[in-house]
Amino acid sequence: MRMTFGAVLPPPLVYLFFLGAAYLSDRVVALRLPAGAWGEALGWLLIGDGIALMLWAGLFMLRRRTTVNPYGTPRKLLVDGPFRVSRNPIYLADSLIYGGVALLWGSLWPWLLLPALVLVMQRGVIVHEERLLDQLFGEDYRAYRSRVRRWL
Repeated sequence: MRMTFGAVLPPPLVYLFFLGAAYLSDRVVALRLPAGAWGEALGWLLIGDGIALMLWAGLFMLRRRTTVNPYGTPRKLLVDGPFRVSRNPIYLADSLIYGGVALLWGSLWPWLLLPALVLVMQRGVIVHEERLLDQLFGEDYRAYRSRVRRWL
């Protein structure tokens, strides 16, 4: 597998790393959130929404014959489907799943680590992808970037 844009880690591993860090931190110093049926229901809803968004975006990319692999070179600039509301719908889906797991755990740690997770994703993954898209698609990508937000 050739890294074309220099990402630090595969994006799913970034999310798993932060979930693992939150879990271990909670084992050392438990910071519990109030438990309740609403938290569990919302947690499962976020996980379900994240999975649905990930499937939509992934299948959309496959149907448009461009790579889903974050280390691959995109063949097309996608600006419709899930990409019309987020430039990074799969990372948004990962974030929804992360939030759902955080609610199910009932721990404050995943929420405390969330800003660091977003920073690592933006600086370690997304910025590199954006640089590659700018090189590949030029003005079309810059116009798209000005219309659609990075996350939501």
